[in-house]
Amino acid sequence: MVRPFIIDTDTASDDAVAIIMALRWPDVDVKAITVVAGNVPLEQATINALYTVEQCGANVPVYKGAAAPLVREAEHAEWFHGSDGMGERQYPAPQNPPQSQHAVNALIETIKANPGVVLVTLGPLTNVALAVSKAPEIVPLVSRCVVMGGAACTVGNVTPTAEYNIWFDPEAARIAFHSGLPIEMVGWELCRFEALVKEEEIAQIKGFNTPLAHFAIDCNETAIKAFFTQTGEIGLSLPDPVCMAVALDPETVVKRMSYHYVDVECRSELTRGMTVVDQLNVAKDARNKATWAKLIKKPTTTQVCWEIDIPRWKEMLYTVLR
Repeated sequence: MVRPFIIDTDTASDDAVAIIMALRWPDVDVKAITVVAGNVPLEQATINALYTVEQCGANVPVYKGAAAPLVREAEHAEWFHGSDGMGERQYPAPQNPPQSQHAVNALIETIKANPGVVLVTLGPLTNVALAVSKAPEIVPLVSRCVVMGGAACTVGNVTPTAEYNIWFDPEAARIAFHSGLPIEMVGWELCRFEALVKEEEIAQIKGFNTPLAHFAIDCNETAIKAFFTQTGEIGLSLPDPVCMAVALDPETVVKRMSYHYVDVECRSELTRGMTVVDQLNVAKDARNKATWAKLIKKPTTTQVCWEIDIPRWKEMLYTVLR
């Protein structure tokens, strides 16, 4: 049975690889790609999404959405992905334009037209927050909301405590996490260490000698260098494709996942965008009863992914690029 997907993305280099995975997966029908500002400004992210779709030979509508966070100034990540978001490759302009409809309205209509749809978010959650605020009736129609975002009880990649997608628009993330959407949080930490695409694996992918294999590596050239500068780790980190692997094949990719209360810090300058995961489920402890009542008005739970099957994730990547 074909599964309907919607991808919400701030398309830069790792987003492009995740989009390729979904468009090449045999039992997935991507109904829409909605674009949000994040890694790069909205116009560039939209160009990158359109170009990636064309590289796959696909025919999927692409919609432009929110150009800025709900209440904050946009702070993009060109230092990591390049000024074009695609490793400074300066690819030619896509042949097709985006749809005229706003991404938020497209999200609402596409979800209503496809009950049970899987929503995969690869960027800040601004579009999603606007959609569920405008049409809360769409929440029960989403079977899974797989979020590349956050850092579960670990270090962040833009501050010591926060992952970029959540940090970029924490207010939107908090709305989404409190909306009742069936969120599966796939934190950035899951793409590190052994999950990195190592140098020999990069060479293996290039050895496939397919247009998509070369595109996937080439557009991430800047990201490889920036990741080494930031972490000292050698290899290609692909948080969005790891998230997409969880969305595409959770039964074999996910090794450990559990339900927890997750909240997003919006007020603190020190911990802005931190995903506060109640890993030990102590928030309801009697010692915290006052805090629970004051801060947690509508307790909701999120599935937090703690561990993936790394060989399986990499084999999925190889499969779509061969």
